[in-house]
Order: sequence, then structure tokens, then C-alpha cells
Amino acid sequence: MKSLLFAVSLLLSWQLVSAEAGQNKEAEKKQQSKQTQAASPASQDSVAVITLTPEKTEQSEPTDIEPTQPIVVDPNKDNLIEVVDTSKVLGNEAAKPAELPKTQQEKAQAIAQADQAVAQAKEALTLKQQAKAKQSRESLAVIEQLIKAYNARNIEAFVKMYDENVEFYAFPNELLFKGKEKLIARYGIMFKKLKCIKSSPIKRIVYGNIVIDHELSETCSTDKRVVDKRAEFVSSYEIENGKITKVLFFR
Repeated sequence: MKSLLFAVSLLLSWQLVSAEAGQNKEAEKKQQSKQTQAASPASQDSVAVITLTPEKTEQSEPTDIEPTQPIVVDPNKDNLIEVVDTSKVLGNEAAKPAELPKTQQEKAQAIAQADQAVAQAKEALTLKQQAKAKQSRESLAVIEQLIKAYNARNIEAFVKMYDENVEFYAFPNELLFKGKEKLIARYGIMFKKLKCIKSSPIKRIVYGNIVIDHELSETCSTDKRVVDKRAEFVSSYEIENGKITKVLFFR
């Protein structure tokens, strides 16, 4: 009798355990079904949303840059940085006004100094002008002697007015010949061949050691009383120490 009661008790316990395990499995299935429905789209017409996650870019390490101007931080101001410009620009400095004379004696002294400075400037300018005028007179005298010797066909007096290394050019910089020997050969033959030669200045410019002549040249080839050729030309003469060192013909 005891064995029968023990078997019945064991059977009832096993049925209770089996029923409880079945209920747990059913509850787990319902829970999984709810999770699946929540994860799946609500309907076929719902819009799928795709979220793009940007790639992470490597941030460059901050580089220490030295400021061109000193940075001054004021502790009394929040998050404010003041840049002090210490650069210098030409002309940005205000001119300091001259001190004005205070007494009559100082005023008179200032006026006397100003008058003296003006007088010295005038004197220097006058001396420079006088030196330039003297040089112009000397250069003009050389050219006048040259024209006189040219018209007289005096080769010795003509050549005497030139430097030993005189240079003759055609404008702008074509060297024709150089030296007195070639000068004598060129003009000596012309003086002997022609019966008359006359050069008359039409216009002349004299500035220091430079003389520019606009000349009318007349020559006689057969009879010294009959001019059979006339021509105009411009010549520039450069004079140093009383001698012609350079001649430039403008054609």
C-alpha cells in the first residue's frame, strides 16, 4: 500500500514539473515572436531608412605656429586675445613740430639762421651756374676757332682743336674713325681738292662742355666764286680741357 502511494505521488510531481516546463517554453516563444515583429517592417509600403555613417577622418595633429605678433592676454577680460602690432611702416610716424621761439631774442636768432641758410643756397647755386657758364664760354670759343680754321681750309689750325684720340661717330653710335692721323687724311684731302669751303651756323646750343651746331655747308669744286653744293647737317661736339674729344654727326 505504501508503494502504491509513493508511485502515485511521484507521477503527480512529474506531471506538475512537465506542465510548468511547457508553460515556460510557451512564454519564451511568445516573447521571441514579439521581438521579431518589432524588428520587422510594419508593412510592405513602409519606407526603409538607411543611415550612412561617415568614415572617421584622421585628425591632423595640431601644429605649433609661431605668431608674427606678440599675443597679450588680459586676465580681466574673458576669452579675449589682443594682438599688438609692433611693425613699422614708412611715413607712419608723426613729424615732431619744431619748437617755437619763446622770446624776442630767440625769434631774431631763428630769422638770422634762416636768412643765412637761404644766402648759402643762393651762393652755391650761383657758383655752380657761374662754373657752367664759364665752361660754356670756353667750349664755344673752341668751336668758333674750329669753324674759322675749317672755312680757311687750314688743316694745321683745324687739327689743333682736336684731342689726339678724338672719336667721330654717326648717330646713334656708329664709329666712323678715331685719332688725329685719320682726321688729317680725311680732311686734308678735302681741303686741297675743294676751291672754297664755308660753314655757317643756323642754330647753336651750348651747354657746359657740349656744343650742338645746326650748320649750312657750302663748297666750290671748280671756281672759288661759284658755290655748286649746299647741304645742312647737325653736329655735336664734346670738349674736354680745351680740346674736342668726341664728334657726333646726325644724318
